[in-house]
Amino acid sequence: MNQLDQVALTGRLTAALRARESERPDRLFTDPYASRLAGAEGFRLLAEFGDNSTIAVRTKFLDDKLSGLGARQLVIVAAGMDSRAYRLPALADTVTYELDRPEVLGLKESLISAPPVGVRHSVGVDLAGEWRSPLLAAGFDAGRTTAWVVEGLTQYLRGDDVDRLLDGITALSAPGSQLLLDVVGQSLLDSAAMRPMLDRFAALDMTWRWGTDDPESLLGRRGWSCEVSLIGSVGTAYGRWPYPEVPRNTPGVGHGYLIHAHR
Repeated sequence: MNQLDQVALTGRLTAALRARESERPDRLFTDPYASRLAGAEGFRLLAEFGDNSTIAVRTKFLDDKLSGLGARQLVIVAAGMDSRAYRLPALADTVTYELDRPEVLGLKESLISAPPVGVRHSVGVDLAGEWRSPLLAAGFDAGRTTAWVVEGLTQYLRGDDVDRLLDGITALSAPGSQLLLDVVGQSLLDSAAMRPMLDRFAALDMTWRWGTDDPESLLGRRGWSCEVSLIGSVGTAYGRWPYPEVPRNTPGVGHGYLIHAHR
């Protein structure tokens, strides 16, 4: 049996949320693999934490962005239970590299029997250590433009680990490369409304450690230009956000951000 640590298990919770979305008559997307990727553990976590529109909105946003990029080289960082390499038709002509710990990628591969839609390379690495050399050894071409996806990861990292990750991505990104990234705001980490959920995450060793309300500076100093969207605004546009839309920088209100960056 594959044993995953608690943070890796959040990928199974995310898959359970994608499975629930896929069952809706007004679904934003269909993920035919989500239920198997979630497994009993993912649905147990879903029962504990409840449904959440954030994952559906984030998935739809990133699916649409990726489908419109026409990328020929894609890296999915901390790929976990991400199934895009198997389900997005737009990736048929794309070489996709999935980075995550070997046991995580191995579990996913044991649960999906279908072939990927394009070429997929599984690259087992520890993202807190050296991951660039294994990626290059797998055939990644740093001279080609690349699309990067970093989804649902940075809040679990410490600030210096976020810096190292983004520095590594930048070093391997040829001009014209693009980065799709989500981050939580420090405002969200400080939000009183979020405190019960964050405390529960911490009790399960799924602690959220890092956030920023200035992703433009985070990426701008590395040479990226950014289009930054509030996840609440995107969710409202999709008709899938249950809360009033609140402007950015409203005191006492926490935000999450969806970012499309260009190099």
